Amino acid sequence: MSGVVRAAWRLGAAAVRGRAGRPLSQTAGEGGGAAEASGGGGGGGGGGSGSREAVERLVREHPVVVFMKGSPEQPLCGFSNAVVQILRLHGVEDYRAHDVLQDPDLRQGIKNYSNWPTIPQVYLNGEFVGGCDILLQMHQNGDLVEELKKLGIRSALLDAEKDQDKK
Repeated sequence: MSGVVRAAWRLGAAAVRGRAGRPLSQTAGEGGGAAEASGGGGGGGGGGSGSREAVERLVREHPVVVFMKGSPEQPLCGFSNAVVQILRLHGVEDYRAHDVLQDPDLRQGIKNYSNWPTIPQVYLNGEFVGGCDILLQMHQNGDLVEELKKLGIRSALLDAEKDQDKK
């Protein structure tokens, strides 16, 4: 993750929690498919859906992971919707989205894992990026294009800019 992204994330985390946190994620469909709810289970350390180990597996299961309220097809809060729209603008359709409203243990487990109190939460290559505000900032300043490139994902905005330059 770039130094700029880390600095922005730490700044945001410091403002919210007083220190930098760690990543977190859930599974939504690929290419616009339906969201999958994660399994139930306890939230302690025993391997349930909210356990550190379970959350770690989810965060690392795919290069782009989003923990959100609702699904990409039907976000249930404005911030989750904004994250989905930003990813769409960049042409990112192959990602995992996890609906934390389907699993209270996962919802709390993600917050504990990342030390970040709000949802949505976005992870790139297993690293916590931030929530809606940080993803929006990355989109606006061009950092998201660079971070996606590191994952082998070419932002659709690059092609849109090229098309504009031809006109």
